[in-house]
Amino acid sequence: MTTTPDRIDELVAAASAAAPIWRDSDAATRATWLRALAGALDGAADELVAIADRETRLGEARLRGEVARTTGQLRLFADVVTEGSFREITIDEADAAATPPRPELRRLLVGVGPVAVFSASNFPFAFSVCGGDTASALAAGNPVIVKAHSGHPELSRRTAEIAVAALDGAGAPEGSFALVEGREAGNALVQHPLVRAAGFTGSVSGGRALFDLASGRPDPIPFYGELGSVNPVVVTPAAAEARGDELARGLVTSFTLGAGQFCTKPGVVFVPRGSGFVESVAAAAHGATGGPLLTDRITEAFPAGIAALEADASVRVAAEGVSGDGARPVVLVSDASAVAARPEVLLEECFGPVTLLVEYADEGDVHAALAAVPGSLTATLHSEPGDDVAATLALLQERAGRVLFAGWPTGVAVTWSQHHGGPWPATTSLHTSVGATAIRRFLRPLVFQDAPAALLPRELRDESLERTPHRRNGMLVLP
Repeated sequence: MTTTPDRIDELVAAASAAAPIWRDSDAATRATWLRALAGALDGAADELVAIADRETRLGEARLRGEVARTTGQLRLFADVVTEGSFREITIDEADAAATPPRPELRRLLVGVGPVAVFSASNFPFAFSVCGGDTASALAAGNPVIVKAHSGHPELSRRTAEIAVAALDGAGAPEGSFALVEGREAGNALVQHPLVRAAGFTGSVSGGRALFDLASGRPDPIPFYGELGSVNPVVVTPAAAEARGDELARGLVTSFTLGAGQFCTKPGVVFVPRGSGFVESVAAAAHGATGGPLLTDRITEAFPAGIAALEADASVRVAAEGVSGDGARPVVLVSDASAVAARPEVLLEECFGPVTLLVEYADEGDVHAALAAVPGSLTATLHSEPGDDVAATLALLQERAGRVLFAGWPTGVAVTWSQHHGGPWPATTSLHTSVGATAIRRFLRPLVFQDAPAALLPRELRDESLERTPHRRNGMLVLP
């Protein structure tokens, strides 16, 4: 099903009419709308999980957890709105004696207007219709139009129906939320003159195409895309010796989690040559299972991606997991010099249960290969006390938005401090799509100079500032 151009115009026009109401809504009202949406989704969890399992085959346990994460995100953003510091309110009082004379300036962040959100395939709740992009855009004070993912159309429609009813029942304006379907509809949405920003989670090719459309408009809009990520891991010789078997088991669990369809999957792992780590991973992987992949397109692409890697002369298969209903896990091995020479081949993301172990001889060897690693969402360093890892860490933190020193990158906590983003091609911006500061993507600064108090937005008036964190004449003021 494809949404018609006329229908898109209707939906975006309604969102545009609702935008000033969302922008001017007070914190309590906006938080109530977000919590009402969360409550409605929780109340429909049984129905939604059943639909999602039919369409994605991810299993009830995983899907129930994802519903909880989705509604938890909405409630976190309700708290963000209530706390108020996201507005970055800043006051400079007038000073005629300053050089040059200073007027009174009052600054805050406001919603940008209607936001287009593109759903992801691998998280049918948390990165989909009412996922993190939608939650943060609504929290910023913007109506949302979602482009449904073709991998779970029935779920998308039912989730959207619940969202519209919940927001309407809570008193939000008509046009607050809508759903469109079809690739052409998505293209039209990101080019629509009334859409002011877009959020996307998906492939590099799809994201880049939409990014170019957003940038090529007569009035370019920000496009916040989360695209590809290989999430490099470095295991030092001391770590391999001290806890190699434990790390090997953890790696296998991580790269096969969700059949390898997490954007934070450890896709390339640098390991010391001759340490026995490759053998430990192979032993752990022999009993590992993959699972069905999300869509026919992903299922067809997985063996092609493996074949492309295996075609390189440096690559060999170290282990394969259990063959069952779906993709079989695969552990591949290459070497650091090959990665440094042919990163465009060996560091291509392969969506599914596969990881590439890259053997290195010494620090210079691994550093040369790391320099070729593209931007990623995460980077992980497994080392031991006493290891001199400063140079390695410097390379890793240049290539990722989150650096881990324990555990594995699959699993993203939704918190105030979380950052889920990284240099290109991980994302198209400096911002996060997970955590409280994801709200910043869908806000713009607005300054009022020498404005009469009666004409100021409510949040900038002195009586409101008593209850809101803000900065006055450079000094932080807490309520």
